[in-house]
Amino acid sequence: MYYLVFLLALTGLLISSNYFTNSAEAIGKYLKLPSFVVGVFIVGIGTSLPELISGIISVNKGASEILSGNIIGANISNILLITGLAVVINRKNISLKSGYMYIDLNYLIGSFLFFYIIAYDGKMEATESFFGLLMFIVYSIYLIKGESKNKEAAKIKTEKFPIVPLLILLLSAVGIYFGADYTIISLEKIATDLSIPKSIVALTLLSLGTTLPELTVNISAIKNGKAEMAIGNVLGSSIFNTLVIPSIASFFGTIAVTNNLIQFSLPVMAACGLLFYLLTQDKKISVWEGLLFICLYSLFIFKTATI
Repeated sequence: MYYLVFLLALTGLLISSNYFTNSAEAIGKYLKLPSFVVGVFIVGIGTSLPELISGIISVNKGASEILSGNIIGANISNILLITGLAVVINRKNISLKSGYMYIDLNYLIGSFLFFYIIAYDGKMEATESFFGLLMFIVYSIYLIKGESKNKEAAKIKTEKFPIVPLLILLLSAVGIYFGADYTIISLEKIATDLSIPKSIVALTLLSLGTTLPELTVNISAIKNGKAEMAIGNVLGSSIFNTLVIPSIASFFGTIAVTNNLIQFSLPVMAACGLLFYLLTQDKKISVWEGLLFICLYSLFIFKTATI
């Protein structure tokens, strides 16, 4: 029964996240934001809502190790699996021409370093996690300020405010909450039945499920000829995961980070961020690099399952 509840709740969570992201993107277009900023700032945050809401609920239920495992697993999945599949599906190199790219890459590395520092002692508390929220505010100001200088934003068009997308945004937020709640409840039961640590289930099963919005959004972006927006989504989602989610969730209680995450998964996440940073210095991601990412993700899942 709990396996069925998990599938239904996760499906509801993903469908709600999809509606939320689409409506948020419509509002972003109304505000005349460029595609890369929409990918990083709006779609990236929207597709990270499953991690955020499920993380807050897991902390409230006294299973905070689910949150730390989900963040680490989601970031690894974003960088290796989602990026790899995006390039392979695109079937040609993805060029990263946006002027935002270099600073966003620096923020990716900085956010991973922040998360590594606060997680290494086995717990994340509100006093230290709060610095992540400050970093994200600075990052947001940078994106918005950069957009104010954009020539496209200078063009003022008299369009009606998208009221319908706003209503969908609010309704889908409710669906995200309930979907996340039942996902965590069923996940705890599954972990107990299988005698597997909750953090490992979150690291693999839950993180893969909650990154499905990123995958679906990226496939849609690629089909519409916006491959660069797909990479912006990966960057925005990963930065939001590491800076904002622990900062908000830690106000509901201390977040536990288990030893198996600290010894293996946390270093893997840091290495993934560094690899992504180095391979994108030429402002492109090749199909062969995408295949490399997919192979590394498969190895990570195999190693996690056999530890």
